[in-house]
Amino acid sequence: MMKVLGTISGTSADGIDLALIETDGERLSGTGAAGIRPYRATTRAAILGAIAAGPSDRGTWPALADAITRDHATAIAEFLAGTGETPDLVVFHGQTVWHDPAAGETVQLGDPQGLADTLGLPVIGDLRQADVAAGGQGAPLVPVYHQALAAGLGQPLCFLNIGGVSNLTYIDGDTVVAFDVGPGNALLDDFIRRAGVDDFDRDGRWSRGGHVDVARLVVALSHPYFTRAAPKSLDRNAFSLKWVEGMSLLDGAATLAAITAEAVARAVALLPREPRRWIVCGGGRRNPTIMAELAQRLAGVVETSDDHGLDGDALEAQAMAFLGARFMAGLPTSFPTTTGAREPVIGGRLYRPR
Repeated sequence: MMKVLGTISGTSADGIDLALIETDGERLSGTGAAGIRPYRATTRAAILGAIAAGPSDRGTWPALADAITRDHATAIAEFLAGTGETPDLVVFHGQTVWHDPAAGETVQLGDPQGLADTLGLPVIGDLRQADVAAGGQGAPLVPVYHQALAAGLGQPLCFLNIGGVSNLTYIDGDTVVAFDVGPGNALLDDFIRRAGVDDFDRDGRWSRGGHVDVARLVVALSHPYFTRAAPKSLDRNAFSLKWVEGMSLLDGAATLAAITAEAVARAVALLPREPRRWIVCGGGRRNPTIMAELAQRLAGVVETSDDHGLDGDALEAQAMAFLGARFMAGLPTSFPTTTGAREPVIGGRLYRPR
């Protein structure tokens, strides 16, 4: 068993998630402290700008990678000082700013070697590159951890992560299928931010007060991505706000929440069987409108990760830690049915402090 610290920041760049677990890469012996540390305001603004600009902004990536690494080093040092723990290993996902699997490219900015040197601890980085090199989508990477968490739960079930993009993991015994479903919180966050009222639809404040435009919902779900066979993955900016252009704040927010939920409902047709339960994690589980829309549209029971004693805020950072332990044990981190790779892939690279 190893004590591993996992870190990750999503495309909302609202902070760096950190979580400690004890694992050998197959079994989860226990979970430890978890938390989130914010990026510096200048770093977050630069990340959001880089995501919006895409590959046309490549010239700014090296300087941004340095800033991301510094912020992670500070966050990790503060976190470990607060816990009094010294992990055997740190897993550094880095910050995704561009994801284009069709072109064989996924970009997570950060310097794992620099982080290892600063911390004086071994660091696993480059988690997605080997999968892409093997013909995979490079995402999602969390399914193997979801499978470990699903032991003892009634199956078939789905873990549904609603971050910037929604992705699911279908688990039925040894059968694991995963893919990106569609827009998660990204469009709704952008719509609320553009209106200047908040950074996101806090507690469903705006979406619950509006009416869903069914005609626009139908248009949105006619996008060919939703019927494309899995495995498949999305960039955060794969969809745009044109679906709700000209709508009021409340009705636009309600319609975007319904699009997120209906995309999940349509994804059921791509699964081997109808799931008996849906375990929702990620920021979307905190939005009552999205949760109500899911419950209305899905046949299985819709629950949150917290209902099962799982820390939904820490789960992805825990998953990164789990992947790092699997790398060290020589175990696959992604599979043909989760990313489309030609064969099971051991993702990651070890950086030792110099």
